[in-house]
Amino acid sequence: MSNIKKQAEINTSAKNKKPASPKVAEQTKTINGLTLRKMILNASRLLDENKNHVDALNVFPVPDGDTGTNMSLTFLSAAKEVTNCPSNNLEDVCASFAKGALRGARGNSGVILSQIIKGLCNGFIGSNTITVKSFIKALALGTEVAYNAVTKPKEGTMLTIIRFMSESANSVAKKCSCMEDFLKGIIDEGERALKLTPEMLDVLKKAGVIDAGGRGLLIIFQGFLSVLTEKEENLQFDDYISSSGLDGKSGQEQSFDFEFGELAEIEFAYCTEFFVINLSKKTTEVDIDRFRDKLMNIGDSVLVIGDLSLIKVHVHTNQPGVAMTYALELGELDKLKVDNMLEQNRQLVGKKKEELKKFGMVSVCAGDGLSDIFSDLLVDCVLAGGQTMNPSADDIAKAADAVLAENVFVFPNNKNIILAAEQAKNLSKRSIHIIPTRSIPEGLSAVLAFNPEDTLENNLTYMMAAKNTVKSGLVTYAVRSTQIDSFDLKEGDIIGIDSSAIVAQGQELKKVTRELVSKMMDQDVSNITLYFGNNISEDEANSVAFELSKEYKRCDVDIHFGGQPLYYFIVSLE
Repeated sequence: MSNIKKQAEINTSAKNKKPASPKVAEQTKTINGLTLRKMILNASRLLDENKNHVDALNVFPVPDGDTGTNMSLTFLSAAKEVTNCPSNNLEDVCASFAKGALRGARGNSGVILSQIIKGLCNGFIGSNTITVKSFIKALALGTEVAYNAVTKPKEGTMLTIIRFMSESANSVAKKCSCMEDFLKGIIDEGERALKLTPEMLDVLKKAGVIDAGGRGLLIIFQGFLSVLTEKEENLQFDDYISSSGLDGKSGQEQSFDFEFGELAEIEFAYCTEFFVINLSKKTTEVDIDRFRDKLMNIGDSVLVIGDLSLIKVHVHTNQPGVAMTYALELGELDKLKVDNMLEQNRQLVGKKKEELKKFGMVSVCAGDGLSDIFSDLLVDCVLAGGQTMNPSADDIAKAADAVLAENVFVFPNNKNIILAAEQAKNLSKRSIHIIPTRSIPEGLSAVLAFNPEDTLENNLTYMMAAKNTVKSGLVTYAVRSTQIDSFDLKEGDIIGIDSSAIVAQGQELKKVTRELVSKMMDQDVSNITLYFGNNISEDEANSVAFELSKEYKRCDVDIHFGGQPLYYFIVSLE
């Protein structure tokens, strides 16, 4: 629970910070943990905004070809881990950054990116701040770790870009007086290398594009830089080359036609990814090396990274079952994913346009558990956001556009997001319908009322009515001492909030939760549901639920993992 409090203090501090002066920003000599956190979160946002451009640079439409999407999902996982890090200590932020990237690594590009991040973080730690000198060391380590992770490194890829940036870092540093100039200098070197990638890989030259992964990597570094310069990013891309016969217009995404005969180029049909966890006590580093060699004999694009605590595996093979059997000799398997690249390619090459369905749904929430619950209820897109992290109108519009449906219902699940959701109507190419849900329980209730076979009008009526049948409450803590709603709060007090005001205060989580439920209770309530946060154990949640079930015998009491930050419990009464 203390970690949640620390995170709230960080968020509150950031929220209360006065806007930057319009004057030219002072030069940055060093980067501390708080600044690095901001750089990571900004880079994640920028990459996510530009992932479609990076995807458009792919020269072969297979699952591993979703470079922008895979890199963005990998970096979003890293950013989430950093967001949940309770400390601004540089070493703690770096540890979260590297851990989140490894756990969220998606596809070949995502796995390689996670290794670049791992190397960078290894170079950053060792002092309280990052200097130009330590950044140079970090680039070298990022290059080394990434190259070592790939069994057959290819030039003209993301690896080349990070290597060029690293090799030029010392000469760039000699011309720089601050961190801003240094980052801009290595980004310029990366851009120079990126323009050379079509000469290194014939497939890029044939398609008339630069390397997608390299572009994604430079977008990340641009996101880092813009935090220091305090300038809005205005990214303009010139990523198409006219020598291929394409129009060569800068910044315009192209589509590439492939013949079905090119399917023969895919020697190994199944993109296979999984984690090896809970490794056997008998497993050694040598066993991991032997496992990597075995995969090389049955496939390509082999990546085996990690250590004796966790291994991430990626391989293209015609024998995914054999690859998994080999892995079982080391430990247990987790998060298995196998994609048929031949079938995906057939669909893309055939240009089969997916018909729009009648209805789709977008929901906003914070917390992996809550996201999974909405997904299980067939919500098409779950947009990360909530208290302290409100998505913009543009974020909501883009989420709606990604849903292949004529009509998209949007559930803001927070009163501070409703207005942005309404504004998204003017930005989206879909017909957006806002269900003005003010809390997670209201959103879940409304989603449960959805009927894909019914009319638009009836769905709107039923969902609007359903959101009003549930009462919502929150259990959190005071981030500062104050007097509010007739309560004399001290910093750290646990507080219970109903739909409009603080109604409970205390030092014990169980007692405050019971008091909150008591204030919300009426004779019509038959169900009590607790969604517990990311720093509450299931045992703690069960203990609170047990006390409530004894007190309200006529009610069914359930708990679900929400994983939300800041709030111990989200409480739902129906």
